[in-house]
Amino acid sequence: MDWLYYENLYGKNGEKIVCGVDEAGRGPLAGRVYAAAVIMPQSVIVDGVNDSKKLTEKKRENLFEKITENALSYSIAWADEKEIDEINILQSTYLAMKRAVERLKTKPDMVLVDGNRLPEFGIPAKSIVKGDSLSHSIACASILAKVSRDRYMCKEAEKYPEYLFEKHKGYGTKLHIEALKKYGTSPIHRKTFLKKILVIK
Repeated sequence: MDWLYYENLYGKNGEKIVCGVDEAGRGPLAGRVYAAAVIMPQSVIVDGVNDSKKLTEKKRENLFEKITENALSYSIAWADEKEIDEINILQSTYLAMKRAVERLKTKPDMVLVDGNRLPEFGIPAKSIVKGDSLSHSIACASILAKVSRDRYMCKEAEKYPEYLFEKHKGYGTKLHIEALKKYGTSPIHRKTFLKKILVIK
């Protein structure tokens, strides 16, 4: 597998700066949706990098440090639960992605995004289906986004211990739904995601 195929294809073999973008947290019932943008040196492949969903939490944490140490530039951004309820999860994901790219210290010439749709960045961009398994920079972004969101949810778990966010990170597990039915919603729950589970006033 050529981890740098897309980086070389769209980066014209090093002539253009390529940025990988991915998100984490579209599906949960609570918390922010995160996005990361990463520009890696074209000659560097971080050993062990893969789609974040295929890695253990410990491996993701270790790789987070390696990626941030080696990246030419990286940025992590989010859209919060209020924005998700107001403009929907797809638009909030796009918003988080745009924020991540805009906050990069180095301006990329090309953006590679995991998936089959992408927002308007104002610079050339390409969506790649299963990009987090095909592009090194997208895979790096998937790890930064996932680890950042998990860390955030663990902090929120300290504020709202009854929901056990540290265990499920806000996803709709049985444990989480049982807590919702017992305690109702917290300030970080996505109200528009809960209409079929609870009667939201």
